Amino acid sequence: MQEQNKNITNSDQQTQNKMLQGSAWMTAGSILSRILGAIYIIPWSIWFGNLYFQANALYAQGYNWYSMFLIISIAGIPSAIAKEVAHYNSLNEYGISLRLYKRGLVLSFSTGILCALVLYFGAPLLDNGNPNVIPVIRSLSLAVLIIPTMSLTRGYFQGFQDMAPSAISQFAEQLFRVIYMLVTAFLIMRVIHGNWITAVTQSTFAAFIGSVAGFIVLGIYYLKRRNYYSHLIENSNNEIHVNANHLYKEIISQALPFIILGAGISIFQLIDQFTFFDIMKVSTNYSDKILNNLYALFAANANKLIMITVSLSSAMAVTVVPLLSEAFTKKDKKDISYQLSSGFILFAFLMFPAALGMTAVAGPLNRVFNGSGYNHLAANVLAFSSIISILLGLFTVVSAMMQGISQNKIAVKYFIYGTIAKFLTQIPMIFIFGTFGPLISTAIGFLVANGLIIKSLDNQFGFRSYQMLEKLNFIFIFSLVTYLVALATVYLDNIIVGMFMDNYSRVGSFIVITPAVIIGGFVYLYLSLKSRIADYVIGHQSDKLRKILHIK
Repeated sequence: MQEQNKNITNSDQQTQNKMLQGSAWMTAGSILSRILGAIYIIPWSIWFGNLYFQANALYAQGYNWYSMFLIISIAGIPSAIAKEVAHYNSLNEYGISLRLYKRGLVLSFSTGILCALVLYFGAPLLDNGNPNVIPVIRSLSLAVLIIPTMSLTRGYFQGFQDMAPSAISQFAEQLFRVIYMLVTAFLIMRVIHGNWITAVTQSTFAAFIGSVAGFIVLGIYYLKRRNYYSHLIENSNNEIHVNANHLYKEIISQALPFIILGAGISIFQLIDQFTFFDIMKVSTNYSDKILNNLYALFAANANKLIMITVSLSSAMAVTVVPLLSEAFTKKDKKDISYQLSSGFILFAFLMFPAALGMTAVAGPLNRVFNGSGYNHLAANVLAFSSIISILLGLFTVVSAMMQGISQNKIAVKYFIYGTIAKFLTQIPMIFIFGTFGPLISTAIGFLVANGLIIKSLDNQFGFRSYQMLEKLNFIFIFSLVTYLVALATVYLDNIIVGMFMDNYSRVGSFIVITPAVIIGGFVYLYLSLKSRIADYVIGHQSDKLRKILHIK
């Protein structure tokens, strides 16, 4: 019995190590990419000057459609491939995994071409009455050609629980995208004093430049690992024979629900894009320029920053799918329950302090990235968005969990219920709360979807336990303490910095933020290490950190 328990413990530990290693790579790649995607805002906004809010609103309206078409063109194939590759790899059928990848290439390339053509020629139908959106949408169509195939290759690597190629290619994609954006924005706006719409169009075209860079990185990794994959294929069982049509059917049946669930956040954003302006015109007498500025506050300015924290959960969600799929294939209900529990704890450990920490520093953080326009309103929108980002992040995790155990249809059904809740509350929320309305209706929609999915998972696998809830309670309390410490630090820093310089300038706001982030981060780390909560999440690395920080 002791030996059996030991084996179970070792199995759990191996599972946790896989999840942690995968999450570490995906989180690092995703966070670095998101940070790059946020930092560029500072010089970009300076070079656009008074046109920044208008430019950012235009950028967001084009990018929302791009995100939707990108998800459709990718068709959920990468995540489906990762899931199916993990499934066949667990059966030692690596040859089928390779065939899946090759068949997926044909599908992804075909959908990429189709969606790129629709995006380019259909742009006049998607402009929502704003002709400036047309060239922006068209500039993004080239990226749709490449990214599906690139994403598919990432999914193949992830099916082997090899997250490094995805993470590094993601960073390279973002790096080259940002470089191109900044260079073209500077040349057009400051050197030749050109048209700001042209500058925005080049900034969105940068997605194509980045995708080429990311694809090259993946190609290099594939060449390095080719011999290893060949060895696995040669030593496969080769007991299962699947014809080509069945492979296509398998990929498509897995992929279609991924489209809807993967597009969840984008669908909500498009609902905002097509309803916010009309509802606000009825309920207010604001001009189009003011409405564009208000739209930019929550849909572009705040969204870029909260997606940094949401990417924490997105990175983890990608890691969960192949691991859950492997356990589901083996019909190991105990392992599924353990992984679900571990996934929620890891999500909370990362997401709670990140979201609450951003809420605490929302005012100066917004000024650093977006300037002082609409100062108090912008700060409040960012703070509120940061709290709601927990629900957005949770949806990416729980929907991925449902996909990992092949319950895609149920997850889609619950998302539809959440979307209905979003629709029903959109008009009254905007009428009552104005700029905050879309955020509140989004929170309600994801609250409904998340609640139904979590209830379904718990009914099937009973993942909730006293130990899990205790850890989540501690994480929440530590995050709340971190929030209060960071908030107090910001308050004191504002007073001190204000004695020597303008604490509402970008530089002054950055000086205000820095101590708050360092002190708040240290408090959370100390509490997590002292209570041993961190041991469950980062394993033996916590012992090293305790020694370094002299924590007993």
